[in-house]
Formats: sequence, C-alpha cells, structure tokens
Amino acid sequence: MNVQLKKGILELIVLVAVREKDMYGYELVAEVSKVVDVNEGTIYPLLKRLTNEKYFETYLRESTEGPPRKYYHLTASGILYMEELRGEWTELQDGVNSFLKEHGYE
Repeated sequence: MNVQLKKGILELIVLVAVREKDMYGYELVAEVSKVVDVNEGTIYPLLKRLTNEKYFETYLRESTEGPPRKYYHLTASGILYMEELRGEWTELQDGVNSFLKEHGYE
C-alpha cells in the first residue's frame, strides 16, 4: 500500500481499535496489522503524539509475561476526533468512488 495513503488512514484505524477496548502497544500493532502492514516503529510515535494531543490517556497494568504494560485509553476528545476523521474518510471515499464510477471504474 502507498505509504502516504497508509499514513493518512492509520490514525483512524488506531483510534477505532482502542475505542473497542484499551490496548497496549504491541497488541495494537497486531490489531492494526490485520488491516494495514505496520510495525512498532510506525505505531509508537503515533501513540505518543495522540497521547500528547490528549486523545489517549495511559495507565500501567501488571503483566504475567514481564514488566507492566502501558495501556492506551481513548478520551472523550479522542472520540470526537475519531468521529471527525471517520466523517472525513467517508466523504473522501464517497468522492473517490463517485469519480471512479463516472469514469467507468466500478
């Protein structure tokens, strides 16, 4: 997948994934990878930025497999931002699909 295209939709995918349940970084990488091929080097800077922008809160939870894990929780402003991105994605998707249909691609 085109890197710029992937970058543009990655925020929405991450926000939606965490909306369903709080997740730690590696778990989130695995979940997002079901849709888009990503690695930790892509997800962790995004999580840091979204946390700095107050879309996520973090907390530590003990793990049976090592040190405590940092979990990400979607905030109220994160939900609003996610809905804004979802609307933009839908609008873009509809516009592109309409354009393709007008030009013989269905």
